[in-house]
Amino acid sequence: MRTREDRVKLLLKKPWLPYVFPFALFLLLTGPVQFFPALSPFLYIAKTIIVGALLRFWRHEYAADISPKLSFSEWLTAIFCGLLALVIWIVPEGYLFQFGQNSGFDPYALGGSKAAASSLIAVRLIGAAVVVPVMEELFWRSFLMRYLINPDFRSVPVGTFTWLSFIGVAILFGLEHHRVIVGIIVGLLYGFLLIRQKKLKGAILAHGVTNLGLGIYVLLTGEWMFW
Repeated sequence: MRTREDRVKLLLKKPWLPYVFPFALFLLLTGPVQFFPALSPFLYIAKTIIVGALLRFWRHEYAADISPKLSFSEWLTAIFCGLLALVIWIVPEGYLFQFGQNSGFDPYALGGSKAAASSLIAVRLIGAAVVVPVMEELFWRSFLMRYLINPDFRSVPVGTFTWLSFIGVAILFGLEHHRVIVGIIVGLLYGFLLIRQKKLKGAILAHGVTNLGLGIYVLLTGEWMFW
């Protein structure tokens, strides 16, 4: 078993690991859903718990990235950006290019009890509004955005701008999602917010507001394809 000193040495050799591994694992546990849709709720619960645990385990590695506090105006700006991203995500539905058709996640169609469906909804909301924003912003706009500037990414201040990192990460962020065009636009919005504020916490907050708002919208309208 590795000691804490061994883990520190490993991280010094691979400082990208705490940023990349949770994201990669989340994607790895997402992929099988298209082949085994019945496993969707179990895989979502598993990846939410495991990735959340990894983020907590490595929380000290991210401390410098997330620690700067937001001012009141920065909080409001981040919330506004999150709500704007929500509108951008929903309004163009059916008009812009998408990767295939997405039936979404309907917990009531799984044949379980109402209590089971409610539990799945709770996990889905926590995963989407808490775990995913932290995981994705650490990967996309803390790690990759800086890595594209300098492989020694920790030497690059959070929010540093170059066209390659700004545009490149937004495009890759869009390609990660089923709704690729709106994904790119939202990626540009989150990236712009980070560049303006120089604080990852603002991008995480905006991302969380978008995902929480989307979850509430889905529950109110039954538009499950957004999940």
